[in-house]
Amino acid sequence: MIDLRALRESPDRLRASQRVRGEDETVVDRLLDLDSRRRAAQTRFEGLRAEQKSAGKAVSSAAPEERESLLAKAKELAADVKRAEAEANDLGAEVDAMLHDIPNIVDEATPEGGVDDFRVLEHVGTPAELDFTPRDHLELGELLGAIDTDRGAKVSGARFYFLTGVGAMLELGLLNMAMQQAVANGFTPMIPPVLVRPETMEGTGFLGAHADEIYRLEADDLYLVGTSEVPLAGYHADEILAADALPNRYVGWSSCFRREAGSYGKDTRGIIRVHQFNKVEMFVYAHPDDAGAEHERLLAWEREMLDKLELPYRVVDIAGGDLGTSAARKFDCEAWLPTQGRYRELTSTSNCTDFQARRLNIRFRDGSDKPRHAATLNGTLATTRWIVAILENHQRADGSVAVPEALRPFVGGREVLEPVKR
Repeated sequence: MIDLRALRESPDRLRASQRVRGEDETVVDRLLDLDSRRRAAQTRFEGLRAEQKSAGKAVSSAAPEERESLLAKAKELAADVKRAEAEANDLGAEVDAMLHDIPNIVDEATPEGGVDDFRVLEHVGTPAELDFTPRDHLELGELLGAIDTDRGAKVSGARFYFLTGVGAMLELGLLNMAMQQAVANGFTPMIPPVLVRPETMEGTGFLGAHADEIYRLEADDLYLVGTSEVPLAGYHADEILAADALPNRYVGWSSCFRREAGSYGKDTRGIIRVHQFNKVEMFVYAHPDDAGAEHERLLAWEREMLDKLELPYRVVDIAGGDLGTSAARKFDCEAWLPTQGRYRELTSTSNCTDFQARRLNIRFRDGSDKPRHAATLNGTLATTRWIVAILENHQRADGSVAVPEALRPFVGGREVLEPVKR
């Protein structure tokens, strides 16, 4: 959640953030008013409680003829204290509820606007000029014996699939390559749980506007994660970290699950938008003063992976109206897809500042008496969707696919994936 003290000192910052996100900025005045009433109620409660304590002492030392009236006053004060405490608690609960509904304050460099108002920062590589009609990733995947969506649908329904043969090898190789790169850069590898408690999902900011995209196991009151960001964010919940250990860098390999509730009719062909996929996700706990620089480092590591796979891509700065609840700023890398004639997202990296850490009570001690909330950041390093870009960009006229040189050691040394007979 946002810092209430900072809000009191600089409410215009949140107003500006809400405008950039396309959200209601009047929430700022409502929250400030509610907070003022809560603090007044808390002050009144504490004053009455102090008066009650004094009255109690007066009763114990009073003369017999005064005791009855003092007891009556003490009883009245007890009732007043109880009402004042209830009022302060109720207003406090209202403040907390409103705070939980307000998204993170966006970085001042974040573009204003919605999903189509991103800022293109850079193009890397040039899309190949193919002298044949390119096949899309599903046709290529079927030719190679790599993707089977028909049997996926038979077994599990729409938007499910099997990766078979070289398809399974591609995914395992890609994810292993990503893990190896992350470990070489100082990340601790993690295989996290993919079922989490509501407080963990809520703490990371995923139970807001997009809660309908999350699978929930009602009988167990657990949620299936859509990214290992969620369990990795909860890993240090309610802990105080050592400042000299920051940044704490973790890289998680997990299966991910998304209902895709708002994408009816979109990308139904192939494996671009599916209910289950695998992903390698970087997650960092950092000093707030270093969060911006760490964000640039995460982006650089994502770009390193894309460069190794020889994919043409662009880097975009996501507009405020398209940011998730927790992100203050987000960069995406989008790879070129020849059959669509456009760029599609492969990676995202978000700086969540101290927003998630406040919700999950993750702090660090840097020598001062009072611990501070850490910053959290995340970034995709590989996912199933990358197979789409690899197949389409490295295809040949006969349906074979060249394997990028850096990936070859992770797929049994294969230089080319050849079509197979089914």
